[in-house]
Amino acid sequence: MKTALNLQDADAFYEQLLDAHQGLSSEASELLNARLILLLANQVGDAKVLKECIEAARQKPE
Repeated sequence: MKTALNLQDADAFYEQLLDAHQGLSSEASELLNARLILLLANQVGDAKVLKECIEAARQKPE
């Protein structure tokens, strides 16, 4: 699992993500997140890496 920044343009991605949620209800925003997670997981495709990512995401930031 990669933990170092690996996005070509992290700021642009963040802006795209914010824009995608613009004007959505809380429910629609949660559905967008769920669909995006599944699409990105499909791109990763590796069950071990996905498990590691889930475990890392559950950790509280220090």
